[in-house]
Amino acid sequence: MLRSTVLILAVSFALGACSKAGDANKPPATTEAAMPVAPAPETARENPFAAASTLPFQAPAFDKITDADYQPAIEEGIKLHAAEIRKIADNPEAATFENTIEAMERSGAMLNRVSRVFFSVAQANNNPTLQRIQADVAPLLANHSDEIFLDPKLFARVKAIHDARETLNFDPQQLRLVEHDYEQFVRAGAELSDADKASLRELNVEEANLSTDFSEKLRAATKEGALIVDDKAKLAGFSDADVAAAAAAATERTMDAKFVVSLQNTTNQPALASLSDRDVRAQLLKNSELRASRGDGNDTRALVQRLAQLRAQQAKLLGFPNYATYALGNQMAQTPEAAMKLLTDTVPAATAKARGEAAKMQKLIDKQKGGFKLAASDWDFYAEQVRKAEFDLDEAAIRPYFELDRVLNDGVFFAANQLYGLTFKERKDLPVYHPDVRVFDVFDKDGSPLALFYADFFKRDSKAGGAWMDVFVEQDGHTGNKPVVFNVCNFTKPAEGQPALLSFDDVTTMFHEFGHALHGFFSNVKYPSIAGTAVPRDFVEFPSQFNEHWASDPKVFANYAKHYQTGEPMSQAMVDKIRKASTFNQGYGTTEYLASALVDLAWHTLPADAPMKDADVFEAEALKRFKIDMDQVPPRYRTPYFAHIWGGGYSAGYYAYFWSEVLDHDAFEWFKENGGMTAANGQIFRDKVLSIGNSQDLKAAYKNFRGKDPVVGPLLENRGLK
Repeated sequence: MLRSTVLILAVSFALGACSKAGDANKPPATTEAAMPVAPAPETARENPFAAASTLPFQAPAFDKITDADYQPAIEEGIKLHAAEIRKIADNPEAATFENTIEAMERSGAMLNRVSRVFFSVAQANNNPTLQRIQADVAPLLANHSDEIFLDPKLFARVKAIHDARETLNFDPQQLRLVEHDYEQFVRAGAELSDADKASLRELNVEEANLSTDFSEKLRAATKEGALIVDDKAKLAGFSDADVAAAAAAATERTMDAKFVVSLQNTTNQPALASLSDRDVRAQLLKNSELRASRGDGNDTRALVQRLAQLRAQQAKLLGFPNYATYALGNQMAQTPEAAMKLLTDTVPAATAKARGEAAKMQKLIDKQKGGFKLAASDWDFYAEQVRKAEFDLDEAAIRPYFELDRVLNDGVFFAANQLYGLTFKERKDLPVYHPDVRVFDVFDKDGSPLALFYADFFKRDSKAGGAWMDVFVEQDGHTGNKPVVFNVCNFTKPAEGQPALLSFDDVTTMFHEFGHALHGFFSNVKYPSIAGTAVPRDFVEFPSQFNEHWASDPKVFANYAKHYQTGEPMSQAMVDKIRKASTFNQGYGTTEYLASALVDLAWHTLPADAPMKDADVFEAEALKRFKIDMDQVPPRYRTPYFAHIWGGGYSAGYYAYFWSEVLDHDAFEWFKENGGMTAANGQIFRDKVLSIGNSQDLKAAYKNFRGKDPVVGPLLENRGLK
């Protein structure tokens, strides 16, 4: 996914309500202010964020940045940005594109610099100091956003330009930016009465505080929810490498002589596929499902109930019947009804396939005289056995062919070279925020520098769960700034001296997040507000999900799927088994996803006057209403730890993955129809999809690429549901 902090989204006009690929909106790329401002005080000039970094690509100077630098820089950045905005609003000259729209676009340089780094590090390498700063600055940034978007003088200038836009001879990108900015103001409440603006301000500050609180509680709950065992025998089924990793995780927590199986952010846990002790499996799943609903200080249930309620109240103030209607108004789906129809139309096929999968596993349990009914915690363990029986495919036998460095260099980077001509060179001279982080120069097909790429692959307690992409520096066609992009994942870190071996799901995740990175690398737009991944949520996952296809492309797969010890390529027989098994367990995977996406829409279609309801009860009722309540297939994310929608910018937008999946499979059909992985096809996709940001109407842009509107058939076929 694309992850950007919910808080920084609103601090500038590149932000507004536009969203990123995994989280929120985004500020403009690092630039200097469009007009002179008073000199910053001496302390601000000494702060590493007071001026643009002198490192290549303006990469963050992590060797100079300390935790103590963040809050002063954010506060000074707010002050400087407010002064710039005030000068724009108070300009006695008539409003023009240059003195209003473009001036706003170039404002907020310092705030943008520090926000991009601070919120990125706070997600990937948090600590108590950063948590405190997040709590302190959340209301400051929410208030700063409201000061801008609810300023009547500033809105009057934007509106004047917008209303006359058809007569001002704007080029297409200027026109798109004017319409974008006007929409952001209106959606932020610029047309409300003073009384309603005051009410909205209060709700916005409360939401910012609650979202920050949610993220902090969830990080702590996930850490505390890890499975801790003191008997190695309880890890029966684990490989030696898995046991060593669990021991290393315990040592990191100063829990010698114990073993720690950390939780990932989803309900289902990878370890469930190999743990042979049924009681241990049940305990691990219980830890996962109850992580944020134990009635302790990390319980998020009351918090999310209030978040849903106040979002509904925000929507009502803005003239919408519910938050989902508001949130989807500028997305490709446009209405929650359209999003819900795509999901609910797929429920019958998905649940039928899942029930068929469960029946096969129950038959196996009975054959083994297990004497129990398949439970959710048993699913992966027996699914793995069914897969071995039906496809003669063993996950443990596959992993040695997916060593992380080889997947990255000979898979992910290789595919980008074959399609787009990119080359990569690792560099060791740039400072990073954690020793695990790696940095690469990205060169375009003509050899010219294109971007910097940071990769942070391994799980740690200080990192939020999941995987995401974001940028430290956004592409900016006006200043010439090139993008500084990063990917973050949560792969299990091997014990010292051991290789990092991935599952094929992990491999797919790496390709997915790099698809977001490509979207950032190739941005070729003048204005950061509409550049790169600043596109609707239900489009932003299209490039990333599309890039997953190359993980299994025969040419790419053969290049990276080699045994880490011998270098031998995976046998054709095993490759054929993987291909045959590609739709295996898709009933489960589709059902768990649909359940979460529908729960998200259920929460965000509540009207403002709906009474608060217990989160567990509400979720259960929603699943039953949508006919997707399967005990053996819990939602991918349960409400109390659904980070996407409560702290990650995907509120009322988790459906976007499925909507984008329609596009990605349809687009891959175009590639197959036109010769597959060729440089010519890659250039067309780059020019018509990856480079345009949000500078064009994206429905029209997709049709321009594909030659017709997308159809859902390829998605259903790919998931084995057709």
